[in-house]
Amino acid sequence: MTQLLAESELVTQRSSVTVWDPLVRMFHWSLVGMFVIAFATKDTYEIVHQSAGYTVLALVALRILWGFVGSKHARFRDFCFPHREVARFVFETARFRAKRYVGHNPAGGLMVIVLMLTLLAISATGVMLTMEAFWGQKWVEETHEASVTIMLALIGLHLLGVLVASIEHGENLVLSMFTGRKRAPGDE
Repeated sequence: MTQLLAESELVTQRSSVTVWDPLVRMFHWSLVGMFVIAFATKDTYEIVHQSAGYTVLALVALRILWGFVGSKHARFRDFCFPHREVARFVFETARFRAKRYVGHNPAGGLMVIVLMLTLLAISATGVMLTMEAFWGQKWVEETHEASVTIMLALIGLHLLGVLVASIEHGENLVLSMFTGRKRAPGDE
């Protein structure tokens, strides 16, 4: 039995590749946790809410830097696709005929960018709400709240995309964000 498990693990190692480096995975799950904490404490624990918000801002800043100097699949150039390619990918996904990508697919890459921009809008307006110059400015509070609402919708789309891609390509994408590994190209 032990030998069978060892052989199974060896086959798994040979037929998978490391895609998500430890920083990307730490960023992803830390961001999830901090966003949940910030959202859950928005009206009750101001210091916790603000601390989680500042942590989100720091995480996004680190991820932006990592998008230029990080590992292959973490870099923006690996997952920023032309709009036509994104549209074609979405159309093909709707028909369950989309090409499999080892890193982010075109829709996933666009989602990463839109999520980070939305998080920056939430963070910027959150910081503004703590500044005397913007104290009591209704538009800042409304923009902050609208950005959070947009973020919740984007999270839903992100989860739907992960589910659809996992089913379409027979691959557990959530697990890959824990392990960092995905099925090797050509091992379809």
